[in-house]
Amino acid sequence: MSPSPRPLSAAIFDLDGTLVDNMRFHVQAWVALSRSLGIDSPAERFEREFNGRRNEEIFPALLGRPVAPEELTRLADAKESHYRQLYAPHLTPLRGARELLARLRGAGLRLAVASAAPQANRAFVLDGLELRPFFSQVVGAEDVKRGKPAPDVFLAAAKALEVDPATCVVFEDAVNGILAARAAGMYAVGVTTLMPAEVLREAGAHHVIGDYASLPEAFEQLLFGTP
Repeated sequence: MSPSPRPLSAAIFDLDGTLVDNMRFHVQAWVALSRSLGIDSPAERFEREFNGRRNEEIFPALLGRPVAPEELTRLADAKESHYRQLYAPHLTPLRGARELLARLRGAGLRLAVASAAPQANRAFVLDGLELRPFFSQVVGAEDVKRGKPAPDVFLAAAKALEVDPATCVVFEDAVNGILAARAAGMYAVGVTTLMPAEVLREAGAHHVIGDYASLPEAFEQLLFGTP
């Protein structure tokens, strides 16, 4: 993989599956809602095809028809509230996340969250875990027209941070997110909370990590310039 231009100026984090290991709870909520609608959609579809996309994109694809705004809001609220109920007892940052965020801030990098998660879900994690102060910008699905794998949300985050996209590193757990980061011209790091390492590498991840507690030496050097 080609190296990132130096120096890096910003780190952009996806939320679900990246700052927290919560994707299995999202999948459970999706599968339960699908079954309640009489749709037998396998968990793998939500893990691979829909992960990283906006609810406005997922529901028409899931139902196979256009979805009116009122119906979309009702279905999305039901799914997201069920997810929060499932995950609330387990809410915790991914191992090493808080420490890495502090180190990145200390190294002078600007930090942003760029996520398709609805605003209530972002608040649930960022405020529930007191992570919001680390981030100068939070960009969501409402700020862009296209979800991942389109690069829009990451480009919007770079614009909000006032940095060159080519100097950004993105942390992502989803194939669609890795594809979006690469399409934005950013350095992509895959987090294996849901997808196997080889799948994220195939999508274009420059590095793959299991959590933030122990980073590959080459990546540590890229971030902090230390051996």
